[in-house]
Amino acid sequence: MPVLAPEIGLNAFSEKVPARPVLFRPNVAAILLNMDNEMLIAERAHIRGSWQFPQGGVDSGESLEEALLREVEEEIGVKARQIQILDRKSGYRYEFPKDRLKYGVYGGQEQVYFLCRFLGHDQDINIDTKHREFGRWRWLKPEKFDLDWVPKFKRDVYRRVLRDFFGIER
Repeated sequence: MPVLAPEIGLNAFSEKVPARPVLFRPNVAAILLNMDNEMLIAERAHIRGSWQFPQGGVDSGESLEEALLREVEEEIGVKARQIQILDRKSGYRYEFPKDRLKYGVYGGQEQVYFLCRFLGHDQDINIDTKHREFGRWRWLKPEKFDLDWVPKFKRDVYRRVLRDFFGIER
């Protein structure tokens, strides 16, 4: 028979109650390559020095490709006709820091990355969007990407993406 701790009324030998499982928000990310095989990275508008790929959540009823094209247009103004999907890889996950929840339920994101050829011109890229996420953007050779530009909780994903798409080990 279990021994009860009278001052708190709990089983003195009870196991720790497992934490609630983390729910991951479905997300897509675009690695856009120009004709020189440089990838587009953009700096967060309100976090200086934080660079990332255009990315965002998948809406209910939306395919991954539809979400990708919508997010790229919303974040950097690039139209679907200016993108050619070359490859895609899934299984990238990260948890938000400090028990932060997105929309009150998601403790992280599960991402599908798309490698895309950008068929447009630099002037087609417009970060001055309705809900501006980026302050500036640039083209960069994949091997020049610095993981210190990414928040710590996302670095493992970026490390894996650079390896999986470009063979770069960090």
